[in-house]
Amino acid sequence: MLREAGLGEAAHLPLMALFGLILGTFMGVLDGTIVNVALPRMMAVFNATTSQIQWVLTVYLLVGGMVIPATGYLGDRFGYKRMYLFCIGLFTLSSMLCGLAWNVNSLIVARALQAIGGGMVIPLSMAIVYQIWPREKIGLAMSLWGVTMTLAPAIGPTLGGYLVDNFSWRLIFYINLPVGLLTVLVSAFFLTETEQIADRKLDVLGLLLSSVSCFLLLLALDKGQDWGWSAQSTVTLLVAAFFGFLLFFFWELSVPEPVIDVRLLRNGIFSLALVTSSLVSVALFLGVFLTPLFTQQVQGYSPTQTGLILMPAALASGLMMPLAGKLFDRVGAALPGILGLALISLTTYTLRHVTVDMPVQYLQLLLSVRGLGLGLAMMPLMTAGMNAVPPRFTGQASALMNVIRQVAASFGISLVTYVFENRMVFHGERLAEGVSHLAPLGYFYYSQVAGKVGALLGLAAARPATEGLLQGAIQKQAATLAVGDAFLVATVIALMALPLAFVFTKGRIDLARQAAAAELGDRDGGGPPAMVTEV
Repeated sequence: MLREAGLGEAAHLPLMALFGLILGTFMGVLDGTIVNVALPRMMAVFNATTSQIQWVLTVYLLVGGMVIPATGYLGDRFGYKRMYLFCIGLFTLSSMLCGLAWNVNSLIVARALQAIGGGMVIPLSMAIVYQIWPREKIGLAMSLWGVTMTLAPAIGPTLGGYLVDNFSWRLIFYINLPVGLLTVLVSAFFLTETEQIADRKLDVLGLLLSSVSCFLLLLALDKGQDWGWSAQSTVTLLVAAFFGFLLFFFWELSVPEPVIDVRLLRNGIFSLALVTSSLVSVALFLGVFLTPLFTQQVQGYSPTQTGLILMPAALASGLMMPLAGKLFDRVGAALPGILGLALISLTTYTLRHVTVDMPVQYLQLLLSVRGLGLGLAMMPLMTAGMNAVPPRFTGQASALMNVIRQVAASFGISLVTYVFENRMVFHGERLAEGVSHLAPLGYFYYSQVAGKVGALLGLAAARPATEGLLQGAIQKQAATLAVGDAFLVATVIALMALPLAFVFTKGRIDLARQAAAAELGDRDGGGPPAMVTEV
């Protein structure tokens, strides 16, 4: 009876090993967002310009994306446990260096070192989960691991704001030291080393092409809005990245030991899972980016308050993920994916109608229901793709999936920034026309406001105060309408993913893994991994 209920088997699952992987992943994701709120304080301390301080964020994104393609090779060659411990150690040490930074340049260099560890931790830990956990229960493990993907971005601004406001900006880096040490101790004790392929040769050209192409593409997506999407520098980066990836694709097909086996893309379930999970990631980051814009620029909340507004949605998503994992283990990703994407689409479309005076409790309710949808859909769709890959290729599949996830997140932020800024200008111009003296009722509206302002401040101050008041109201309403337009774009993206979710039934996933095993020459087939750590 205990075995049937899954209680007896729990004692033989590598729970502590999974805990070590979750800790490391959480740190890597958290540091992508916790630094944002500290940038103004760093600018003042280091007397840095805006363009200089932005590189503290940009270098973490670029270097983190560059190193991901190498994780599959490094894990296969030196062992996934060894590489994971190395990356956590490097991340922890470089976090200390970030906290000790004496000027902006030293901070940027330390952040680059931190990104090497943080960028590799996520694909390495994902691959290890697949190597230590029984395949028939992988949905639950991936859902617990995936809680970090929703909790960390929400906790980051709140925690960062609290530490900066009450203590020091350096603590946002020092806080990684005890967590990093705990992660190393837990992982060193409970993880078992994977099989090492000593004769695995490094595909130098493939690694160079993939890393440089990722760097160029992520730089273009990060700086395109500042430089202009039609600017020569942006276009050059995008074209170079496109041809770099094209050369990488054809080169990988021609070498016997590719750094990332692009033949994995012939696996229909895996390819569709890449597309679907990327669309869900874009929808996630659109919400994470849009909500702070609305609450801070329109409703006037602080970064710390905004983080608290986002917290219930992150908790709802985290609580839903274990249920989604159990559903995946029983029926595949189709059911949780469809239900989750339907909730995401419905609530995102409802958020399209945000108003300046929207009660914060109503906003939290919508975001929380949306978080339930993200918790249902995100990890089952990612797990469907990884589960369709033979065990021997999980390292390369994890690297490929995380590269695309990183690009999708950058694309989502660039897209929402472009939509928000352009629609804000559009709505601002239309609203200003409504109070112009040339508009049919424009003079009437202006006189009404001027009369009330004059009664409070006097006639002499009425004209400049009225113009400032109207301009502020126009900008606030324009920002609100622009946020609504961006949420409409997020709705369309979620709806694009919805029909794809019907494909990911348990039977199709198993068949895809068996077919891939036959094509890629994996004699292990889809069987469970040979090495499972016990607690």
